[in-house]
Amino acid sequence: MAGNAVLITGVTGFIGMEVLARFLERNGRQVYALIRARDDEEAERRLSATLRGFFGAGHPFAGRVQAIAADIERPGLGLDRMRRAELAEEVTDIVHAAASVSFTLPLERSREINVDGTARMLEFAGLCRQRGELRRFSYVSTAYVAGLHAGEFGEQDLDVGQQFRNPYEQSKFEAELLVRGHAGRIPIQVFRPSIVVGEQTTGWTASFNVLYAPMKAFVRGGLPALPARRSSLVDVVPVDYVADAIYELSGDPVDEIQTYHLVAGSNATTVGRVIEMTAACLGRHTPVVLPPSLFRRVIYPVLVRRGSERVRKSLERTKALFPYFSMGVSYADAAARARLEPAGITAPPLETYLPGLIAYASRAGWGRAALTRAQCAAASEARDLVAA
Repeated sequence: MAGNAVLITGVTGFIGMEVLARFLERNGRQVYALIRARDDEEAERRLSATLRGFFGAGHPFAGRVQAIAADIERPGLGLDRMRRAELAEEVTDIVHAAASVSFTLPLERSREINVDGTARMLEFAGLCRQRGELRRFSYVSTAYVAGLHAGEFGEQDLDVGQQFRNPYEQSKFEAELLVRGHAGRIPIQVFRPSIVVGEQTTGWTASFNVLYAPMKAFVRGGLPALPARRSSLVDVVPVDYVADAIYELSGDPVDEIQTYHLVAGSNATTVGRVIEMTAACLGRHTPVVLPPSLFRRVIYPVLVRRGSERVRKSLERTKALFPYFSMGVSYADAAARARLEPAGITAPPLETYLPGLIAYASRAGWGRAALTRAQCAAASEARDLVAA
């Protein structure tokens, strides 16, 4: 007899915890959370800490979600055969959000997590179909499988002969190829978020990566110049949009495969606009913007040799992000918009919530003194009451 449980990976990560929250808040189904840990007790401790940070100490969801110690890098997910079979009989929906998002890991290490780990989750999905019922395998990919492609990249595009900026992009591309190869055998949804930042309402984030790194360096005077093209598009989405979209779309029936771009799309902004808005929010002068080739050949070596310690450290932390300041790609999202807009789920322009992102990041010391989501939500509620 098939169950009706949802299994989610990556629940201690930024997107995964937001997706988990939607399943707990919005329906009564049993949720299993695969968590990398030595045993179930450690997995439960990590899950409990995540839930407390997200909902606060008095949340009612502890009985609705069960932590399972597992490892997507090990055969069989590190589970014994009996437990894996029992779990497969219960699970009808899988959301695979676990991944390495590091731009600097070696390619082979990125593949071990993002490609081989996904292969093991697909193997488990096949077992779910054999032992019970599998309604969908939802895979959280990235819009950056487009790599260095120039021009529009559609939701059904994947291999267009592109090259990649880093091992992260390449490993996610390879993982999505693998996932798509299972279409027809298991029902598949692919979600491709672009750059994911904090919540649009409170600015809260559990991850100060990507867009935050150059903004932090800018705040601290560590980036006197940027290799960028002011007109290049920057596609940014708040994490609550991504999680709301995944939850909403995960309720749709799936035949073979459907891919959704969870992107700003027509609401994407530009590098120049981000620089100007950040400077205005922080009350600072804008950095010098130089053509990437000039910066790479002339300015970067000089800054590394003669710059201050602060400048050298900032360059080291942000250099992997420099290629994202001069991209030539745009992301079509017609399928996502057609389905999500009638449900009231839209990706807002960055201009409408960037000040809140920067305000929260500044308050949180750019990650050094971060608040939990529960604390941030309580503070926001208190401010609303005072304003009322």
